[in-house]
This record gives sequence, structure tokens and C-alpha cells, in this order.
Amino acid sequence: MNPTQHSMTRRAAAHDYSRPGTYHITLHVAEGRGCPLGTVVGDPMAADGSPEAPRVDLSPVGQMVKNELLTAICACYPMVEVQEHVVMPDHLHALIRVTAPLKNKAGKSTHLGMVVKGFKYGCNRRYWQLLGLPTGHRPTESTGTVSATRVSADSVGGGYPSLFQEGYCDVMPVDAAQMETQRAYILGNTRSRLLRLSHRDWLTTQRGAIPTALTPSALTGYLRRHCAPSQATPEALAAIAERLLMRPAGQEIVCDSYGDRSLLEKRLLPVVCHRKDKTRFAEQKRRCLEEAQREAVLVSPRIAKGEQEIIDEAVCDGFPVVIIHDNGFPERYHPSAERLDRCAAGRLLLVSHWRYRYRPKGEDITVAECKTMNCVAQALSRQKDDWWKDNK
Repeated sequence: MNPTQHSMTRRAAAHDYSRPGTYHITLHVAEGRGCPLGTVVGDPMAADGSPEAPRVDLSPVGQMVKNELLTAICACYPMVEVQEHVVMPDHLHALIRVTAPLKNKAGKSTHLGMVVKGFKYGCNRRYWQLLGLPTGHRPTESTGTVSATRVSADSVGGGYPSLFQEGYCDVMPVDAAQMETQRAYILGNTRSRLLRLSHRDWLTTQRGAIPTALTPSALTGYLRRHCAPSQATPEALAAIAERLLMRPAGQEIVCDSYGDRSLLEKRLLPVVCHRKDKTRFAEQKRRCLEEAQREAVLVSPRIAKGEQEIIDEAVCDGFPVVIIHDNGFPERYHPSAERLDRCAAGRLLLVSHWRYRYRPKGEDITVAECKTMNCVAQALSRQKDDWWKDNK
């Protein structure tokens, strides 16, 4: 069986989308359409509710999409509620709640995909009206565009231009904490966009920009020394090698990054917690935070509980940190609002030496992968992870 591939149109294969539930829906404007829904304006640092707070100045097309979202869906499907939403210049997010099994106006069972398809077709018809195109043609079943004798210059598949990309992305919150995370993401989208626009170099994913001076052979040797034979099998090592980001010549591992790369120019210290040092954790934590006060930047995969405690306290105290990400960065990478703010403030750099792959929920990271991240933390710091034991 081929591994599941993540995309912006990925569905949960085992889920029944005709049943009640809450979904975070994302729709993107079709490629080549630019940003037809509006413009983000305001001050990214202004407080919510203030006159200068970030907001989207909707275009006529964007206002039409908002009206369709808030009125047309519930008119056709009374069991669907739009709880939160934001219409951005080139996409929209909506947190919708399905309160009863989905049925269409004829009383027949349907599913979420048909709700989204109907919404997009309604938007398309009104979009075509705004463009001055006749809308008396029926949509094709596959894309929702129309077959017509009159074809615009940027039409798709021989029909009128579709406003949105085909398909959609959904996230299913399953508990209160996840619900609040999705809600906060939607409500913070405009502020996040303005932050990214004002820090273009920091708040976009930089591909292969960070050398590690770590070779694949050196990494293999490290894993064989620090992993049990059952954890560093030829198959496990081959799987890791396949995921590593490499220089074109294949002689050095490199990292993608998100955040302020100038943090790497400071004195770096790796934070890696080992079981053998459990009884000395208080000492390790104290040394790490003391060095952070002396303007060292702590570098950690933040996997072990001790690593999380040290890094989280450093962050709480306002110290900058570098975190080794446990997966690669997808094409559209959006950190949490909290991490985005810290990246924008120059207090956080996220780095990853992995190629991105979809990881199913509940899949654990392997010991060999953890050790690889430990090794990268030391390579970036040019320092062994037992530095804190030196009390000089």
C-alpha cells in the first residue's frame, strides 16, 4: 500500500462526512487568479478592536463570497452552522458545525463535499455575473465550471473561470482544546498575514538555507553509537537517509528554516536530555537557563519532557531559542499564532533537516529519528550535548 500523501484536498478516509461534526474548511482561490477577494490592511501590532487592528478590506468578489458563506449554505442545509470564518485575499477559512445527518432539499442523504461543491458553484455563478458573463449554462460534473461557446482568455478546461481551486481541505477538531486552536487560527489569520508581509525574509520558509557541516556518513556513525542495534537497522538507516535534506552533491545535510536566521550567528548551546542524566536534570536546567541569561541561544529538538521544560521556561523568560522541527515544512507552512509572534519578534527559529511527509495522527517518532535530531542540534551548535557538565 502506498503511503498517504498530504495535500490541501486530503480527506480522512475512514470518516463518514454525512454525519454530524465540526470541520475547519479551507478553500483556496484558483491558481492564476491572484488575490481577488480583498486586501489585508491595518497594523499587525495593533490590539484587536482598535481602529488600526488587522482586517480584510473585501472587494466586491470577497463580499459576495462572505454573503454566500453566511447565508446560502444554511438556507440550503439548515443543519449546517458557520461558527467562525475569515475571507482572506486568496483563500477562506470557515469553522462549520453539522448538527444533524446531512440531507439535501429533496430529503436525500448527502455529504460535506456536496455542501462545499454547492457553495463553490453559487460563488462561481455570482463571480461570472460580476465579470459580465452569461450564467445560463449548467456546470460540468467534474469541476463545477460551465461549457460555453463564449470562452474567456483565462478560462479553465474550456469553460468559464472557476473562482476556487478544485477540492477543499478539512480539519476535524475532536475536543475542546483542538476546537479553540482552530478558532484562534481562523481569528488570527489577518494578523498573521500582515506579520508575514512585514517580515518577508523571516516569515516564509527558506529552503536549504542552513548548512550543518554534518555528513551522512558521520550521522550514520553517530546513530550506530547511540542507538541499540534493533533501533538502527539497515532499513531504519535507509529510511532516515531518504528523508534527509542534502546539498546537491550529497555531501552535507542542510536545513530548511522558518524565523530569524540571525539567531544562528550567536553562541549556540544544544539542549538534549538523556535518561542516564535524569538525576542531574536540575543541574542541567540551571546551567541552560544561566547561559541563556548570558545571551546564549538554546538549540533543541524539544522532544523529551526535560527538553520541553527547559525550552518552555527559556521562552517564558523571553530568551530566544532554536527548535529542531520533527518534520519538514510543507508547501504551505503556518505555525501557531504564538510561534508566529515569536518568530516575528526575532525570538524563535524553527529548522528542519527532514523532507516533509504526511504523518498520520498518533504515529510516533522513532528512536533513530530522535537521535538524528539530537545530532543535528549538536552539529548546528558546534558543541556536544554534555557541555553543561563542565562546571569551569
